Amino acid sequence: MLSSRVKRTILRHGMLDERTRRLGVAVSGGADSVCLLFIMRDLGLAAQLSILHLNHLLRGEESEADEAFVRTLALRFDLPIEVRRADPKSAGGNLEEEARRMRYAFYRESIQSGSVDCVATGHTLSDQAETVLYRMLRGAHLAGLAAIHPVAPGPVIRPLLDVSREDVERHLREAGERWREDASNRDLVYDRNRIRHVLMPELAREWNPEIERGLGQLAALAFDEERYWAGWIRDNSPDYLEIRGNIVLASASKLVAQPVAVARRLVRRAIEQVRGDLHAIDFGHVEAILELGRQSEGSGRLQVPRVDVYRSFDWIRFAPPAVGDQLAARNQDTACVVPGRAELIPSGVSIDLEVREIIETKRDAEAPESRRESARVKVYELDWDRVLGWGDELRLRTWKPGDEYAPSAAGIGAGSRKLKTMFQEARIPLWDRGTWPILTIGSKIVWAREFGPAAEVAVQGDSRRVLRVADR
Repeated sequence: MLSSRVKRTILRHGMLDERTRRLGVAVSGGADSVCLLFIMRDLGLAAQLSILHLNHLLRGEESEADEAFVRTLALRFDLPIEVRRADPKSAGGNLEEEARRMRYAFYRESIQSGSVDCVATGHTLSDQAETVLYRMLRGAHLAGLAAIHPVAPGPVIRPLLDVSREDVERHLREAGERWREDASNRDLVYDRNRIRHVLMPELAREWNPEIERGLGQLAALAFDEERYWAGWIRDNSPDYLEIRGNIVLASASKLVAQPVAVARRLVRRAIEQVRGDLHAIDFGHVEAILELGRQSEGSGRLQVPRVDVYRSFDWIRFAPPAVGDQLAARNQDTACVVPGRAELIPSGVSIDLEVREIIETKRDAEAPESRRESARVKVYELDWDRVLGWGDELRLRTWKPGDEYAPSAAGIGAGSRKLKTMFQEARIPLWDRGTWPILTIGSKIVWAREFGPAAEVAVQGDSRRVLRVADR
């Protein structure tokens, strides 16, 4: 019995529970959705059943007849119905993609409004097989071969995913039920229709009569594999990827040292973190990024759809294309108020400044000039009176080519050094240098991020007041 097979699918994937008792069935009028409605009504697994119908207005009188047919079903079974009208042609772009987007927006809004807890769609094993084949032909990643998921965010459930279209139509004919035929489903101008009506029948005839079942099994294998990897990446990616807002940093050497299966998934995770999805990201994009990571140290850059990938020293940065090339974030300069916070907003630089009296009679000469208050904050101490000896206008600005000073960490008498040289030695990535924060008085640098205070203003045994610089 078809109903028993559908019930097993529902139970195996946990499609319905106490949180999804109000089920909206998406009914277009076609055989798949009509069969789904009948089976879900017969199974009685939902406390409340309703019908959702989206009229795409694409086929004139036929679209109107589809809507009337679905309304008749709702009346026949005394079920609530919600009808939405939306023309995908009005949005421009790919007609099939726009129609799909509108359908799922309708489902999502119905769930968010509280009229239903979840939505069931009539995707079948045949749809699954066609989708897998389509994606194989397009060169999909393994995640793409998982194709149509049994349960999708929303939630949206697919109870017929283990049932073929032939099974569906046989079930309806045996029950004496009618359905609507969409003539556009036979139009071979659409890729999906060519796969359905030309390629799949030829493969079944010439290669494997069970091609649908085989492709469906491939989708199930890919789905289970990717579900495992999704959990692994969620739990382990923080060990390999450092997320800074919409920017992701990865150690090139650490990345490429992983098994390639892991490395590929980490790259895809980084891209997804930056842009929110993986649409149009293919095998070649991922391999190009890994090849960038395998190169000997140096710099390199490439772009994949909507992501700028930049290599400097051992770091690979994933960022939106505009990040790193925004001149507004460079050449920033602002006056500092002590105590207070100084910010260079376009570059995201923020430091806190305060003056403290030294109460102790003796300081440890070996005390570090900085200590870490948290994972993201470094605190430095400068002799405030020596700083004031250079002037009274303390300013925060970004690094400029030619900047140089004598950092106290280099030791007494080490002399002035160019920051560019220090960047190289400290392996500071190229993208960080343009917004590197510097504290100045007049033309003199008194402090620079990471490199600390100038030797002339370092805290010494006779210091009485310190300027604390908390670099955030």
